[in-house]
Amino acid sequence: MAVRRPGVIALFDVDDTLTAPRKVVTPEMSECMRELRKVVTVGIVGGSDLTKITEQLGKTVIDDYDYVFTENGLVAHKDRTLIGTQEFINFTLHYIADLDIPIKRGTFIEFRSGMLNVSPIGRNCSQEERDEFERYNKVQNIRPKMVSVLREKFGHLNLTFSIGGQISFDVFPQGWDKTYCLRYLDDFQEIHFFGDKTYKGGNDHEIYESERTVGHTVTNPEDTIKQCTALFLNP
Repeated sequence: MAVRRPGVIALFDVDDTLTAPRKVVTPEMSECMRELRKVVTVGIVGGSDLTKITEQLGKTVIDDYDYVFTENGLVAHKDRTLIGTQEFINFTLHYIADLDIPIKRGTFIEFRSGMLNVSPIGRNCSQEERDEFERYNKVQNIRPKMVSVLREKFGHLNLTFSIGGQISFDVFPQGWDKTYCLRYLDDFQEIHFFGDKTYKGGNDHEIYESERTVGHTVTNPEDTIKQCTALFLNP
């Protein structure tokens, strides 16, 4: 019987690692992951959003894995709880609530692929209200002041802020490859990563090459099961 290994986490890519590309996870892989969680902490890190990953790994994906990193870790779940961006979102919404501006509408924070879009007035405003806010912002510098506060408050997250358009600004991680998720894993002394596109130019390369991980190249889900069994379940 395999022995529990505290301080060790196994991270997995999704496509061609846990599932065939954009396909549903097999019962054999699900069983392998259940057995693996008895031995080490288990997480996934994918570039897709939670909706797409749920379509492949099932509606209980947040229950089935200890960590679920979507959009390369910009959105992170630990033990079913949203972490990482949650602190940022809460602080940002409180900041907007305290802003004394003429108009506030709705959708103040919008999740996009690999980034957050923040709008002090809210993206539900009309074009006329957009124009009015743009004029007001040029005088009051609402967006630059807000970015300055967020940059100082969340400097430890190494976020990039980009002001554009009339009413909003974008927030995204510097180097938003899969290594972004590693900032949530400081408690682990040994981090194994399994992925198929570990070659230079592949979207698994940076985390595979990271000095913080032990990288494993897999060719398909069957190979993932084989390597995990040999390494963790039947060493």
